[in-house]
Amino acid sequence: MLTGRESLSRLIGKRRRFLPNLQSVLSSPIQSSLNLSSDKNGRLAETQCSKVKVELSSSDWVTCPVCGNKVPGEDYTLNSHLDGCLSRRTKRKLTQLTLLQLNFGCSQSNVHVSSSESEKLLTSDLYKSPCDSEEKATCGFSKVSPSEGKSHDQWRQFLQTESVKQIDMAGSTENPISDGRAKIMVDVPALSTDDEEPRHLMDETVHDIPGVLIDTFIVGRKFSDVKDLNLGARISLLRDPNNIKDSNAIKVLSASSACCKVLGYLPRELAQYLSPLIEKYCLSFEGCVIAVPRSSLDAVPIQIVCQNMILNGEKGCDNFEVFKHLWQKALQVVEFAKNRPPNTTKYQENFCLLLQEVLRSSPHLFTDDEKKFIESFTSLSEDSRRLFVRLYMRKGPWFRLSTIMYPEVCNCQQAVKELSANGYICLFEDITELPEDDLKNLLSLLTVSELRDILCTLKKKRNRGSRKQNLIASLLSCYKGGSCPVLPHLILERTDICTRISSEAESLFWRAERLFFLNGEQDLSAFLLVDLGIVKYPTYKCIISEQIFSSKSDLLAYEEAIEVAQIMDQSLDENNFELILRCIMIAESRISSSPEKLIETSTPELTSTFLSCFSASWVYSKVILLGISFLEHEHRRRGYWTVRLSIDLENMGRPNESLSVAETGLLDPWIRAGSRMALQRRVLRLGKPPRRWKTPSFSESIKRNITEVHIQGRPLNCEAGRKSRFYGEDGEQCGVEQLALQYYAAEGGGWQGVHTESGIWLTIFGLLMWDVLFSDVPNVFRTRFQTGPLDLETDHFYLVRMSLIEYHLQKIHDGLAEEILITSWELHMGTACRGVNWDRHSLSDLRAAVSCIGGPCLASLCRHLAQDYQSLSSGMPDLLLWRFHGDHRGEAKLVEVKGPKDQLSEQQRAWLLLLMDCGFKAEVCKVSPALTST
Repeated sequence: MLTGRESLSRLIGKRRRFLPNLQSVLSSPIQSSLNLSSDKNGRLAETQCSKVKVELSSSDWVTCPVCGNKVPGEDYTLNSHLDGCLSRRTKRKLTQLTLLQLNFGCSQSNVHVSSSESEKLLTSDLYKSPCDSEEKATCGFSKVSPSEGKSHDQWRQFLQTESVKQIDMAGSTENPISDGRAKIMVDVPALSTDDEEPRHLMDETVHDIPGVLIDTFIVGRKFSDVKDLNLGARISLLRDPNNIKDSNAIKVLSASSACCKVLGYLPRELAQYLSPLIEKYCLSFEGCVIAVPRSSLDAVPIQIVCQNMILNGEKGCDNFEVFKHLWQKALQVVEFAKNRPPNTTKYQENFCLLLQEVLRSSPHLFTDDEKKFIESFTSLSEDSRRLFVRLYMRKGPWFRLSTIMYPEVCNCQQAVKELSANGYICLFEDITELPEDDLKNLLSLLTVSELRDILCTLKKKRNRGSRKQNLIASLLSCYKGGSCPVLPHLILERTDICTRISSEAESLFWRAERLFFLNGEQDLSAFLLVDLGIVKYPTYKCIISEQIFSSKSDLLAYEEAIEVAQIMDQSLDENNFELILRCIMIAESRISSSPEKLIETSTPELTSTFLSCFSASWVYSKVILLGISFLEHEHRRRGYWTVRLSIDLENMGRPNESLSVAETGLLDPWIRAGSRMALQRRVLRLGKPPRRWKTPSFSESIKRNITEVHIQGRPLNCEAGRKSRFYGEDGEQCGVEQLALQYYAAEGGGWQGVHTESGIWLTIFGLLMWDVLFSDVPNVFRTRFQTGPLDLETDHFYLVRMSLIEYHLQKIHDGLAEEILITSWELHMGTACRGVNWDRHSLSDLRAAVSCIGGPCLASLCRHLAQDYQSLSSGMPDLLLWRFHGDHRGEAKLVEVKGPKDQLSEQQRAWLLLLMDCGFKAEVCKVSPALTST
């Protein structure tokens, strides 16, 4: 895979069905210095623009040192020509410098964060009670007001999670978002205690309970013995402890009937609290039907009142406290459900919650008309809302109306009409309205037999065994050739009316979804995974004091950049070289002309640094990185560009410039780990007298020797380009890592261990630093679906938490790592966390590794990861080994395993030396084929 491809694909996430800026992006002129284009063979060629500009005098022309041809002497034209020569794998005599000259806006400055300032940041007002503020704002699994539409099922799912305490649904805020600078503190999800109940519920007394009216619903009407109900019908409640689906179930009976027929059940969320009240304290309830729904299966609004209760003892006793807690929780559920229709489907409710949250948190990113359009969604009928969400979640883009059937949508045709009238969907029922771009998508709705039938009707040649895509291609070629203008009519005859999401709805709801999740990888299915208990997210607070997008123009620029990235990604799939090169030029042009600058991670404005990944420049930099890999077929990042430039300058006979580039690169704070070590090694080699007389301070560190161990194995294959395979001691086939594990377990001294590379270390880091990862830091948590803070891969992570991290590392250093590990495992088992793999590593292995490594080494390693998680989260040694001694003390060792033709990379060498600095025993194990006697 090309370097940066996976990163770009993750940034794009789920590809959009409709790109609103597609035509303008591809047709607008580009002010780019690259001038890349492709010829008919897909090779790089000069653009027409560059050819027009070369009408110069002969003195302005130069000879290309690669191909020998005359080319214009202007910098941008010459560089573009050199790119073309080099991409054709002509012998490299020069290196192109264009992309290295991009302005990344990196400025270096010093930041000092004192311990007192850090403590103020962490403790200023982050621990206020949710009840300290009257205005509530939510962002996640926090308590929401009824108007925010939080579902009972979702709330209960997390309320009853076994591995965490009960979740307090009460969010808090000091000021609502108004101008983008207001500070919001929200529990996501906040851990609750019994004394965090709403004030009006705490004032309830036992004597007031009889006579309290409770508004709720009869659900489960499909299990009812009575189909039709009358307004005002009397009801009573009866426990159903033998219910196989819910041991807390409470039946609703008809009190007016002599045989007490079952009308349905109380909602599960309310029954879980009323059930123990009825059993333990003999509460009895009666009530009546206060509204009759249209459908006999819909939930029925009722009103019940407590008629009797038996409570022994005084208020100070345990029984009273339990009773009070259950009663308060029941009232919470009732209060929460007042504005939440019980007939709302789960996906429909989640979608509405998403829209409400985005409009509440980012109103400045939508025009008044856009807000009205989004808000109008809640005024649609239940059927229309359900149908729209169903279609929005499907791939599409077109759907045959005749095939749209959902059991929860009672009248699909009426819902389609309403959605079409309100601009949420488009219908294809008139041939004059068919856009040519949609023809291929409409053809994909037809079956193979229908496609063949159309070909027969048109009397076109066809192969009976042709694939569907081939049949579609044949019809499209006929239509574009003008030989079958009746094709749209033939399609409509077979599909009848078709529908798709409108471009306006698609754009607005995509934006809302992107703002809600802050990435392209998550969508509404994230709610489903949570509801089903498949994924559990950690507990943290959202403290928002700064908007990600300060203005709508910033957001629109970011959205356009995402479109360019998607075009690039799709073009790579389709091998469309022309579009790939255009995307590269667009990205370079946008970065060069953009007024915004990427902020250096060490600037004083720490709160803004990690949010730069939501800028258009960040996205375009990803496109350029992938473009460099596409053009040069290389596999490195920014540091690699500097290393290659230094190497190429040396090959050109310019060693002084090569040394200067390497020395300047070492001053670049963005160049780290392996690339930094490569530059240091170049400086030592090139910087000998008389070029440089002073020995660099890193000289001794770089020159250190790394212990090597050599073992032999019986090879299975010795083919170049393939991973080496050997026969293990048990005769089974294995890789070099498994062979090394067997060696260290037997001849190497009884070592136990795992082949894990960075995996086990990121798991250990996540478990040991859990409280740090999810500590209360402003702006790093913004959605309910995060597995780590937004700033984890930036310098901001360590700097803003310095005192907290160092306090935590001191405990690890002092020997409490195993205790912290066990506690974290037991409290958070199964909770999604960045880097933590719950399935791959057992607690016993983690405990053994932590115990043998020792506190000082662990603390030092965790400090390095906290300071530079992005650079150091990959490339660690292959094996982690440990063994215990008789006195219950142990030792650990890290081993990088290399096959017969492998060499250490600079990143791997950097890791080994860093680990040695941390106090680890580290070595390289080289595996070679066993010598055979002749």
